[in-house]
Amino acid sequence: MAKAPRPRIPGLVLPPSGLLPLSWPLAYTGAVLSGLLYWLAFAGMDVWQLSFVAWVPLIVAMHRQTTRRAALLGWVAGITMNVAGFFWLQTMLQTFSGFNPVICFFFVFVVCSYQGGRMGLLGWLYGRATARGWPGPWVFAAAFAASELVYPLLFPWYYAATVHQVPMLTQLGDVGGPILVGLVLVAANLALAEGILSRAERRKPSVGVLGAGAVTVAFACCYGYLRIGAVDAQAAAAPEVTVGVVQANMGLMEKRSAYDDGLQRHLDLSRRLEHDDGVDFVVWSETSAMRPVRDDSYKQELRGGVSRRIGVPAIFGAVIVKRVPDERDYVLYNTAVASDATGNVTSRYDKEYLLTFGEYLPFGDTFPVLYKWSPNSGHFSPGTSLDPLELVVDGATHPVTMLICYEDILPEFTNAAVRHADPELLVNMTNDAWFGDTAEPWEHLALAQLRAVEHRRYLVRGTNSGISAVVDPVGRVVAHSSPFKEEGFSAPIHWMRSHTVYERIGDWPWLLGSIALGIGAFRKRRLS
Repeated sequence: MAKAPRPRIPGLVLPPSGLLPLSWPLAYTGAVLSGLLYWLAFAGMDVWQLSFVAWVPLIVAMHRQTTRRAALLGWVAGITMNVAGFFWLQTMLQTFSGFNPVICFFFVFVVCSYQGGRMGLLGWLYGRATARGWPGPWVFAAAFAASELVYPLLFPWYYAATVHQVPMLTQLGDVGGPILVGLVLVAANLALAEGILSRAERRKPSVGVLGAGAVTVAFACCYGYLRIGAVDAQAAAAPEVTVGVVQANMGLMEKRSAYDDGLQRHLDLSRRLEHDDGVDFVVWSETSAMRPVRDDSYKQELRGGVSRRIGVPAIFGAVIVKRVPDERDYVLYNTAVASDATGNVTSRYDKEYLLTFGEYLPFGDTFPVLYKWSPNSGHFSPGTSLDPLELVVDGATHPVTMLICYEDILPEFTNAAVRHADPELLVNMTNDAWFGDTAEPWEHLALAQLRAVEHRRYLVRGTNSGISAVVDPVGRVVAHSSPFKEEGFSAPIHWMRSHTVYERIGDWPWLLGSIALGIGAFRKRRLS
């Protein structure tokens, strides 16, 4: 006897039959696969070709799922990517915490679970908006941009860094920053996913989605080709100097216990670069002059103990201490200092983005008593000015925007600094020795390369243990050090000024798109 037809219930949408939506084992397998492909494409592993397909399994897995399931799938993909990509946290914790590996991995997993929430947010936005009738591919692209913009991270990263080795694909960074570069790659993923989904659903693929993927990638490549040629020509016409980069490779504890040895390493390498390569100025790493100096006399103390002995103009890291009349007793500044050829200190920049708990206690400035309760917390205080360093080379003063530690992976912060200072050069000094000889220093460099593209300036990175580098205005690494090696190297750079679209408008387009998506997540689409 034939089965009776299933009754139609007004307002109820029955799930489609066939392969889609994927069952939970297949869907979560796809999420894990996306996380692994994302990691393999990222800096450190550098299989950049996978950036065009890494999102495809997750897009297919989330198709027609409930909002809750889509959020969980995104979160699983995010956790997978973070555990694989940030596994260097395990090494750091085992080295410095004293906990056994199991406890360390627990803490790593907690951090990675939080970080993975960025992709969980993407999944939630996708599930909410598509359930209200908004088209999936465009929602996914908007959710990607929103998640990269608004989700707060302990260790920030951008999908754009997967193609740091391919300058042709990163040049749109001067228009829309790292999010626009990432969206180009997402467009290719969406086109491939559309081909898979259309076959599974036995329908014609969307010409708009396929076309958008092809046209977007083609446009990015054409734009990249033209911009690389134009920026190279601009650089060739700009004044040229030679910079020397010093990497002393001091151990974390050595920096404090063997100050004189560290200083001597920096001086010896600087003199060698001056004698052998004829460098016009040198760049040292973060807190390379480790012995603290007093705030009211730092210029004299640094000149007497450090800068007059260098022999050429220099930018170096220092620690400045200032007494305060509260429970803290004193505050410290993580400072970059510029000095001229005679050793006179011309300017300083105090780091603004401090490391929570490591360098300061949240609300510690407002409630200084917190430092009495937590005496081992850092007493660093943030800077209050984005003024550039004034570097005097061959009698001319050049404004230099400083980025200390992870400030160089914060596009919004760098944008504000460049708009304020209109510099001729970007310089980052950092110390990644905490993370050992892992992928982290390479990831840090890859993320920093985008700042050179966004602002069409050279970027010079001086690090304690690597990776020190010189990056040109199209994002190419023209010279770099080896990790955990004492060395110095030189490279030509050009003093350049340029005003880009991204410098002027920043992330406003992505913010407006995020607001629109947020509205779409709660408002049903009206079909005419």
